[in-house]
Amino acid sequence: MGKLRTAFLYCRVSTAEQDNGAQEAELRRYAEGRGWAVKQVFRDKASGAANSRPALDELMTRCKRREAGAVIVWRFDRFARSVSHLLSALQTFRELGIEFVSISEQVDTSTPTGKLVFTVLGAVSELERSLIAERTRLGLQHARRRGKTLGRPPIRKLTAGEIEKVRADRATGKFTLRRLAQKYKTSLWAMQMATAELKG
Repeated sequence: MGKLRTAFLYCRVSTAEQDNGAQEAELRRYAEGRGWAVKQVFRDKASGAANSRPALDELMTRCKRREAGAVIVWRFDRFARSVSHLLSALQTFRELGIEFVSISEQVDTSTPTGKLVFTVLGAVSELERSLIAERTRLGLQHARRRGKTLGRPPIRKLTAGEIEKVRADRATGKFTLRRLAQKYKTSLWAMQMATAELKG
């Protein structure tokens, strides 16, 4: 037998009423079957879309210190909030020499098949990014050919008559600069310049 591997287990349920127990039991059985020692279990009760999950954040911090040799999860969507998030985490694990196991998808990066799945996921993600960039580029080119102005619209200059009206509106005390900018369809900065003398 090789060197005993230590593993972190990660469980997540979406609501406080749900329990992590079933997931944890499965993860422990898997680790035992592989002969891996469970170093710590990280448990979150949060939505999968949450950008920050305390237990997951701590797990990633501990992994960066190389405190375990493997991370075991029940399912991809219990661990990652998106494909890009999953691939980013897997890339981090690979650079650190940490194996990743998802029991439901039967992905284990310590095996040749698991490494292949990771490579395919990475290729698909890269293809998706390339397609989005290409569609954006073609869309911009098409807009330019049709004479559309791209980017933020220029600030509309106020006429002398409009400036007088702006100052009269402002003097009533009923209009904020933001409301004046909306009324005259120009920028907040233009309103500040038009009413500068009033402040004096």
